[in-house]
Amino acid sequence: MLILFDSLIWGELGAALPSSGGSYHILLECYGRSRWGRLMAFLFVWQILISGPLEVGSGLVAAAQFSTGLDPGYKQFDEGHTVKFELSMSEERTIGIAIGPSRLAGFGMGVLIIALLYRKVATLGRISVIFLVGVFGVLAWVLLEGATRFDPALAFDFSQQPEDMNASLGIGMGYAIYSYLGYYNVCYLGSEVRDPARTIPRSILVSALAVVVLFALVHLAITGVMPWREAAGYKDNLTAEFMTRIHGQWAAVLVTVCLIGSCFAATFAGTLGYSRVPFAAAREGHFFRWFAAVHPKHQIPHRSLLLIGGMILFWSFFSLETIINALIATRILEQFVAQIFAVILLRNLQPERPRPWKMWCYPLPCAVALAGWIFVYANMGWWYMAIGAGTLVTGAIVFLIWSKRVRTWPFAS
Repeated sequence: MLILFDSLIWGELGAALPSSGGSYHILLECYGRSRWGRLMAFLFVWQILISGPLEVGSGLVAAAQFSTGLDPGYKQFDEGHTVKFELSMSEERTIGIAIGPSRLAGFGMGVLIIALLYRKVATLGRISVIFLVGVFGVLAWVLLEGATRFDPALAFDFSQQPEDMNASLGIGMGYAIYSYLGYYNVCYLGSEVRDPARTIPRSILVSALAVVVLFALVHLAITGVMPWREAAGYKDNLTAEFMTRIHGQWAAVLVTVCLIGSCFAATFAGTLGYSRVPFAAAREGHFFRWFAAVHPKHQIPHRSLLLIGGMILFWSFFSLETIINALIATRILEQFVAQIFAVILLRNLQPERPRPWKMWCYPLPCAVALAGWIFVYANMGWWYMAIGAGTLVTGAIVFLIWSKRVRTWPFAS
């Protein structure tokens, strides 16, 4: 419900304000270009320098974890040569770092992606379609195997319940939302999209609905074959264990290759989208000018790409749990919650602006999305909530220092 209602908000804003930069341009316009919009846009770019690479870097971490399913010997080798550091924040939240063969392989994959993105966007479109076919291939295989062996007694086993249902739901939603992120990526490429008023809302709604359905079906397919209590012990590569039980080791290897390819595709698309955000902000004078540079040959924002790419490589050594928690905590307030109020402001302060597409049942989607995002944020744990709030506070301080230096609002009329 949260993702589908939030996609309606993105659809209306993306169609009304198509531009490279996505939320940066949306917040700037909705909150006012000359005053508060400058602050909101800067805060978004500030947090996206953290949360964007976190989101994309998680693909490299997932690929590293999946790679251990290629061979039992490689898994033992990786475990024996991996150094781990872990700092406990609470009983359920930790910060973990790992350096080993699989993580270095994920790091190398990130370097390759940056190299591929260092070219014209027309070529990238064709590459993305190839990746999409591979992603749907592995999904179809899992769904087919699960459907032919589905056991409702396993899939709907509710014999054991957690003591605190609200806390469990909040933590579970945080991890689930991570799997949905990206349904709005088209907004970051708004100025490079053909017929944006039609394409952007369709892309967002179809992507969100497709992922919601596929997410539920894939989990049903797996838990309908494997008891969920056993599945919890194979979080590094659950799909490989699922295929091993059905067909043996060869199937585990094949599906692992497909999963690594899916991670590659997701990382590729995310790096492409987020690399445009600092560039778009800097080009319009709302972020550091150095990032406004365009490559003379490839016509891409190469400095912005290298910045985002470098931070993605940095996060690739953190644990997936750490990345997901930090990502969600830093993203909720400044992007998702801020955009809920942005769409309301745009409707009330700029009623004359053309709106090629409007959300259904306004303002119900805004109310549901706001309640959902606040619920998730409140269940992140005090440490990650502090990270989210701290990102905003430090961003505001940097904004004031920068604004005073360049003599713009609020230090100039």
